[in-house]
Amino acid sequence: MQDSLHLLRTRRFLPIFTTQFLGAFNDNLFRTSMVLLVIYGIYRDAEQEAAFSAIAGGLFILPFFLLSALSGQLADAMDKAKIVRIVKSAEIAIMLFGAGGLLLHNIPLLLVALTAMGVHSTFFGPIKYAILPQHLNKDEVLGGTGLVEAGTYIAILGGTILGGILVVQRPDGTFHAEFAAVGVLLVALIGRIAGGFVPQALAADDAEIPGYPHRGMDWHIVRASVTLVSATLHVRRLFLAILSISFFWAMGAVLAAQFPPLVKNVFYANQSVATLFLAVFSVGVAIGSVAINRMLKGQVSARFAPSSALMMGVFVLLLYVLAKDWSASPELVGTREFLRHPLGWAVVLDLLGIAIAGGMFVVPLYAFLTTTVPKSETARTVAANNIVNSGAMVVATLMLTGLVLVGVSVAETLFLVALGSIVAAWLGWKLHLACD
Repeated sequence: MQDSLHLLRTRRFLPIFTTQFLGAFNDNLFRTSMVLLVIYGIYRDAEQEAAFSAIAGGLFILPFFLLSALSGQLADAMDKAKIVRIVKSAEIAIMLFGAGGLLLHNIPLLLVALTAMGVHSTFFGPIKYAILPQHLNKDEVLGGTGLVEAGTYIAILGGTILGGILVVQRPDGTFHAEFAAVGVLLVALIGRIAGGFVPQALAADDAEIPGYPHRGMDWHIVRASVTLVSATLHVRRLFLAILSISFFWAMGAVLAAQFPPLVKNVFYANQSVATLFLAVFSVGVAIGSVAINRMLKGQVSARFAPSSALMMGVFVLLLYVLAKDWSASPELVGTREFLRHPLGWAVVLDLLGIAIAGGMFVVPLYAFLTTTVPKSETARTVAANNIVNSGAMVVATLMLTGLVLVGVSVAETLFLVALGSIVAAWLGWKLHLACD
C-alpha cells in the first residue's frame, strides 16, 4: 500500500507542499481579516456590505479568467521553481498593500491587494500540480496530489480561523486588525523562504511524446485562453476530467455559498457553528484526499469517482432531510447548544461524509490531469482546467442567486445539489470507461 506521507520527508516534495500550504493559509488569513474588518468595523449598511462582497468576489476571480492561459504557458516554458520564487516575492509586496489597508481601514488598498492575490493564485495554481510529475515518481503523483489537496483545505481552515481571531473588537466598540497586518506579512516572508528550497524544475522536452504538437507563447490573453481551452477540451479524456472537476466545484460553490445562511436561518445557530461547519468540511476533504490514495494504492484511476460522487449525493440528500425537519429556535444558539440538539451530531457527521466523499472524487482527477499529458503540457492543462472551473463556479453562483430570488429555500438548494451528484457520477463513469 502506497504511503504518501514519506514524501513529507523529501526535498523534492516538502518545499513545494509547504509553499502552497502557506500561500493558501495567507490568502484566507487576509481575506477573512479584510471581510470582518469591512463588514463589522467600517460599513454599517447592509447594501454597502452586499456590494462590497460582490465586488471583492469578482475582483478575486477575474484574474483566473484573464490570466490562466498566460500562467500555464509560462509555467510550461520556464523553470517552475524560478516562477515559484518570483510569485512568492511578489506576495510580500502584495501583503504590504494588504497590511496597509488593514491598518488604515482603507478599502481601495484592501481591494488592490485582494485583486493582486487573485493574480498571485492564478500564476501559482498551475505550478503546484504541474511540478509534481517532474519531482515525483509516477506511483507517487496521486499520493502527492492528495497531500497537496489535503494541505490546502487545512490551510484554508487555519487561515480562516486565525483571520477571525486577529481582527479584535476593543472596549469602545471599534474593530482593529494590527495583528492581522503583521500576520499576513510574516506568513508571506516564511512562504518566500520555503519557496527558495523548491528544487529546479526545467521546462520539459516537447519531444518526449513523438508527434505531440509544440506550442509557443501567445501573449494575447483572450485568444490564448480560447485556444488553450479548446485545444485541451478537444482531447476526450481531458474533456471528461475537466468537466467532472468543474461540476464538482460548481456543487462546492453552491454549498460554500449556502453555509452561512444555512447555519443562521435553517439551523438557527451563530458564527461559531459556521466555523465548526467549515472545520469539519476542511478536515473531511483532507481525510478523503489521503484515503483515496490508499484505496488506489498509488494508481491514477477514476474507478472510484462514480461511487464517490453518489456517496456525496446521498450525504447531501441526508443534510437536506435534516435541514428540512430542523425545529425553529427563538434565538441563535452556540456550538455547545447546537451539538446538544438531538440531530446536532448527525448534521456534523453528515457534513464530514460529504467532505470525505468530495475529496475522494476530485483528487484522482487532478492527478489524472498531470499524468496523462506530456510534462511539457501539464501547467497548460491545469490552467485550462482553472478557466473552466472558474466559469462553472460563477454560473453555479448566478443560478443559486436566481433560485433564491424566485423563492427557492436554502434546504431546497441542497436537494438540487444532491441531484447534481448523479451527473457528476455519470461523468466520472464516462471518464473511467475512457481511460481505465
